[in-house]
Amino acid sequence: MSGVTYGAGNNLKFSAAQVERGKQSYQQQCAACHGGALNNGEFAPPLKGADVLAKWSSGSAGDIFAVIHDRMPPTSPGSLSVEESVGLLAYIFSENGIEPGNIALPHDPASLARISVPPPTSPFGGAIADDVELPPPPAPSADPLRNIRPVTEAMIATPPEADWLTWRRTPEADGFSPLNQIDRTNVSKLRLAWAWSLPSGPNESTPLVHDGVMFVFGQGRDDVVQAIDAATGNLLWEYVHSLAKSDTPYVKKSLALLGTRLFFATSDNKVIALDVRKGALLWANAILPPGTPVVEGRVAGGPLVARGRIIVGTTGRKPGGNFVIALDPESGQERWRFATIPSPGQPGGDSWNGLPQDKRSGGSVWNPGSYDPASGLVYFGPAPTYDTGPLRDRVADPAVNNDALYTNNTIALDPESGQLRWHFSHRPNDQWDFDWSFERQIFDIDVDGVRRRAVVTGGKEAIFDILDAGTGAYIRSFDLGLQNIVKSIDPKTGAKDIDANLVPSRAKTITVCPSSEGGKNWLPNSLDPVRKILFVPLAESCEDFIPAGPGGGGLLTTGVKIRLRPRVQSDGRFGRLEAVDLRSGKPLWSVRQRAILTSGVLATAGGIVFAGDMDRNLIAFDTAKGRELWRTRLNGMPSSAVISYAVGSKQYVAVITSNGGHHATILARLTPEVRNPINAASTLWVFELPAATAR
Repeated sequence: MSGVTYGAGNNLKFSAAQVERGKQSYQQQCAACHGGALNNGEFAPPLKGADVLAKWSSGSAGDIFAVIHDRMPPTSPGSLSVEESVGLLAYIFSENGIEPGNIALPHDPASLARISVPPPTSPFGGAIADDVELPPPPAPSADPLRNIRPVTEAMIATPPEADWLTWRRTPEADGFSPLNQIDRTNVSKLRLAWAWSLPSGPNESTPLVHDGVMFVFGQGRDDVVQAIDAATGNLLWEYVHSLAKSDTPYVKKSLALLGTRLFFATSDNKVIALDVRKGALLWANAILPPGTPVVEGRVAGGPLVARGRIIVGTTGRKPGGNFVIALDPESGQERWRFATIPSPGQPGGDSWNGLPQDKRSGGSVWNPGSYDPASGLVYFGPAPTYDTGPLRDRVADPAVNNDALYTNNTIALDPESGQLRWHFSHRPNDQWDFDWSFERQIFDIDVDGVRRRAVVTGGKEAIFDILDAGTGAYIRSFDLGLQNIVKSIDPKTGAKDIDANLVPSRAKTITVCPSSEGGKNWLPNSLDPVRKILFVPLAESCEDFIPAGPGGGGLLTTGVKIRLRPRVQSDGRFGRLEAVDLRSGKPLWSVRQRAILTSGVLATAGGIVFAGDMDRNLIAFDTAKGRELWRTRLNGMPSSAVISYAVGSKQYVAVITSNGGHHATILARLTPEVRNPINAASTLWVFELPAATAR
């Protein structure tokens, strides 16, 4: 360090030795939360990418050092030495494309505070594909907010065909559009209607559309909600929820409408109500205490409206587990909360292998819930715990078991009181991170000649269970053939017989299919409620669970490291779209391709199913046979659920692109030749038929 002076505006300098030291510290202290690639962790924010540098460039290296040294790791803040903290700082800068040199970073905070962080240099990529015909600019239209109607619960239960009022259009989460102007005969003529740049950040949110107004969520440095004219793409209003420097923007999947209010969850764990017509703040309620570390708690899914309640779940590793909470739509006051991990002595509380409450964690609610107006119940799917070690082997006490309720269950709650009406365990004692935490879809089905209201949901294994929506009684299951751990399923109870040789342990390496990224993941299905066909986006991969040795391990505390790999005897096609007849559980057709699917799918009454993939394509398939009918290439990978809506007599199809979420980031390793822009600009794309083609 002799002879080196750090002053304001000096270029950032650090040594290769510091980078190597920091890399070792990162693998030991940080990778479990932030991910091995620095931007693929489930429980901590990205540390790599243009957005990260853009955020840091307003401060100094000393600011980042202070966070690392004083507040990391969350389980033992302040335990890192100065040398470790400086090494981590150097490693993070190196991973963000800043080259090391011969000059080392200083170790004193005062010198670090005088070192500025350079802004990002990676350009945003993306362009409109050559075959997309640009329409003329739309004519000015009257402000659709003037005539927007209050959204009633009756309207949510039976939404107007032109609207998209909830995450999956209906409270039953079918994700199906009854519009048919765009059909098999004309979908090949789809063209760009308009596009809108959203704040630059990962975005998995689904826009809502009501009376010609689109409401969309985006995030950059802050959380942003916008109202847009759904026909022209003109901005009507914008609300910015400012985040503190210590807050981490995090993707949400849904917004909600009720009355003249729009509800959304923020990255600092509030639920906010806005005036639909003006975008003005009406109330904000903090669901988790301010400053809660992101690894311990956050709101990831978004709100659900049911029986005069705004209902949302939390995720994270907070000791004691997560919860589902209901708020009053007028005031934001809490009406009830339901713990997704019961306490000892409560029903289900003795299913945690004798662990005290503060040693239990998990039960995360990753997705918005579903609501069945017929049964009057709401449905959620708490995820498993990552602290799998204490649950692996059952204790001798016969009074307790290790099923770990209510993880990997469907829980049915009374939306007015929060009381548990029933639960069904899909995967007790999950040792693989094989969540059954995804959407619950409600539909009518004939069982032995009797019409029954049913709920269908699948886990990462791509096994689906069908249950009675009112009682939780088991009806049947179907397996889409991607997994190797379940040997059989009891036709009466739905209990799954597990291959004991494939339970992770510290004794041997095992190969499990699919990988813990899932054959099925959060990307939502689409259910045709008339034809009883389920359209499912899938990914084909496997995973090695490798003994980590004493003190080692990754995400799961059983003591294993995880290595992604192609499926056994894979032909290199990892993306898959499957159509399944829900009456028989039999696949009708399957489309397989190299690039994995990265969007939720949309089926329509026009006989089309839309899906987006990692290679930046939005594709339309024939629902009858899976034949490809149209595709266009976008600026980034489609990362939300595809929706369809209408304004006046015209039908539109919309999707959001961004640099993808955790699922797409991890599985991208399978197809290294599929290269996308670094932190592609998050964009809302809207397509239409030319005027001469539309009926």
